[in-house]
Amino acid sequence: MSPRVGQGFDVHRFAAPEEGRHLMLMGLSVPHDRGLKGHSDADVMLHALMDALLGAAGLGDIGQHFPDTDPAYKGADSAKLLEHVMTSLRQRGWRVVNADVCLVGERPKIGPHREQMRARIAPILEIPTEDLNVKATTTEKLGFTGRGEGLAAQAVVLIEKISS
Repeated sequence: MSPRVGQGFDVHRFAAPEEGRHLMLMGLSVPHDRGLKGHSDADVMLHALMDALLGAAGLGDIGQHFPDTDPAYKGADSAKLLEHVMTSLRQRGWRVVNADVCLVGERPKIGPHREQMRARIAPILEIPTEDLNVKATTTEKLGFTGRGEGLAAQAVVLIEKISS
C-alpha cells in the first residue's frame, strides 16, 4: 500500500455574543456562550481535519478548495465541506485509516459531546467510530486560547491507497 500522514491546524476567534453564532465543533452545535467567527460555520475542528486529509493526499488546503472570498461558502456547513473533501480523496483512490482531532482551549469541555462527535463524523470518513479519536487540551490559561479569545484545533490522519 502507500500510506500517507497528514496534519492540519486551524484557529478561529470567538464572535461577539450579539452576533448570535452557534459554536460548531465536529459537526455539532455545542452549548456555549459564544460561537466562533468565520466565513463558514467556523468549525475549527473540522477545518483542521479537512486540512490534514487534503495535505495527506497532496491536494493543498481548505483555503484553495473553499476560499473565504467565495460567497458560496458564506455560513457553509463544514460537515458538508468534509463530504466534498472525502469525494475528492475517493476519486483519487484514497481511504482514511484513522484520524485524531484535538481541540485547544479552556472551554467548552468536549467530554460530554465526544461520542456524538465521533458518531457524526466517522461515517463521513467511512471509518468505524473507534478509528476517530476526539480529544481536547488546555493551554493552562496561556495565550489567546487561555484568555478565552478563541479556539484552535489540530488533526492528524493516516490515509492509504485503495487496492485496485
